[in-house]
Amino acid sequence: MEAHDSAVSAIVTSVNARDCPCPNTTPTAPLSHVLQINTTTKTVLVEPNVPMNRLVQATLKHGLVPPVVMEFPGITVGGGYARMSGESSSFKHGFFNKTVNWVDIVLADGEVVKASPTERWNLFEGAAGAVGTLGIVVLLEVRLIEAKRFVETTHRRVESDVDYVDGLLFKLDLGLVITGKMTDEVTVGVPIRSFSRSGDPWFYMHAKHIALDRYDRGGFWVGDSIFKYFHLPFNRLTRKLLDYYLLTRTLYACLHASGFSNPYVVQDLALPYSTTSEFIEYADKEFGIYPLWLCPLRQDTVQAFYPHNKTLNEDGSLKPMLNIGLWGLGPLNDIAFLKKNRGLEDMLRKLGGMKWLYANTYYTEKAFWEIYDGEWYGKLREKYQATSLPSVWQKVHSDAEKETKAIEASWWLWFLFFWPVGGLHGMHHVWKGKKEEVAKRGLADVVEVRT
Repeated sequence: MEAHDSAVSAIVTSVNARDCPCPNTTPTAPLSHVLQINTTTKTVLVEPNVPMNRLVQATLKHGLVPPVVMEFPGITVGGGYARMSGESSSFKHGFFNKTVNWVDIVLADGEVVKASPTERWNLFEGAAGAVGTLGIVVLLEVRLIEAKRFVETTHRRVESDVDYVDGLLFKLDLGLVITGKMTDEVTVGVPIRSFSRSGDPWFYMHAKHIALDRYDRGGFWVGDSIFKYFHLPFNRLTRKLLDYYLLTRTLYACLHASGFSNPYVVQDLALPYSTTSEFIEYADKEFGIYPLWLCPLRQDTVQAFYPHNKTLNEDGSLKPMLNIGLWGLGPLNDIAFLKKNRGLEDMLRKLGGMKWLYANTYYTEKAFWEIYDGEWYGKLREKYQATSLPSVWQKVHSDAEKETKAIEASWWLWFLFFWPVGGLHGMHHVWKGKKEEVAKRGLADVVEVRT
C-alpha cells in the first residue's frame, strides 16, 4: 500500500496547492492497480484507473468476478462509479455503484475521507454519478461473486432464473431478448461461441441471424461506420484486416480524431416500462436508428444523478426501468442535429425518463437542475467543501453553438470533413498509440491476495 499512499499524498498536495482545485488537472494516473483480492470476503480493493478488463482478468484467476461488468473493457472502475454504469446483470444487482462497499475520497480541501452506506452515506450516494464534482475517488472496495467457466445464453421470450438479461431491437416490430446464466457445464448440443477473436462475428450479427465483453469488437455496432465511410465490403476478411480499429478503445479514439464524432447520436436513456413503447415509436420516427440496445435496470434507491423514477410496486419497492441504447449517425447539419437532440431530451422528460450523463447533454442549466435535484446537490457541495469545483452541469453540458464556431474557425477541423482525410487521420492517430494501447491491455498486477 506504500505506492498507493504515496500517490494519494501527491493528490492531496496538488489539491492543497490550488486556490481553485480542479480534478481534471490533478495527477490521478498512478492510481491504476488492483491492491488486494480477498477470497474469503469476496471483495477487491482497487484503484479508480483500473480498466474493467484488467480487473476481471485479475479476479478470474481466483474464480471470482464483479457482479456488474461494463460491456466496454476500457471503462475504468472509477468511471463506472462516478459516471454511472448499468449492464446486462443490472436487473439483478443494480447499477455498478451498488456493488461498491465503500470509497476513499479526497475532498476539495485536501481531507481524505471514507464514504459508505453507513459512513457519510450522503457523500457515498451523491458522489456516485457526480462525475468527480464532490471530490476525487482514490480507492474502492468492490464486491465479487463466484465465476463460472461459461455464460450460457438463451434466446427466449421469458426467463427468471438467470444472471444476465438484455435485448436488441432490430426494427420497430422485430426484436430479441437474450438471457445468460453462469455455468461450469456445457449443455449437450449447445456449441461454445466466442465473439472476441478477429475472425468471429460481432455479437449483434450473431443475434440478428437467429446474443462478458460481447460487444467490445465493433463497439456494439458503431464499427459499421468504418466500412460505410471507406465504402468497403462488410465481411469476415475485411473485419479481420481492420480488427485493431474495431476494438472499442481504438474505434472511439479513431472516431473522435477523425472529426466525425459530432454528428453521432450516442445516448443511453432509462424509462419506466409503461412509457417505453411510446418512446421507441418516437425514436423510430425521429431518428430511425437501429439496432436499439435494451437492458432492464433494478432500482433500489433514488439517486440524484443516476436515472431513476419514483413509481412504486405494490410492496413499496421501486419499479425497474428499461435502459434504451440509441447509438448511430444523426443529422449531418449542425442545426438539425441540435434540434433533434433537444427534442429527444424534451420527450424523455415528458415520459418520466432520464439520461446517462456521459453523453452529450443540451439541457439549459435551469432545466438540468430541475431534473437532477439542484437544491440537494448544492447543500451536499457546501457540506463537503466542494463549491470551488465545477458543477455536474458545467462538466457535462454540450455547447453546440461554441463547438460549431470552433470548427468554422479552424482550417484543420474544416479540412477533416473532406473524404477521406478525416478517416485516414483518425486511423493514423490511433496507430501511433498502438504500442501504448497494447500495454494497457496487460494483466493487472495484484499487490496482495488474502484467503
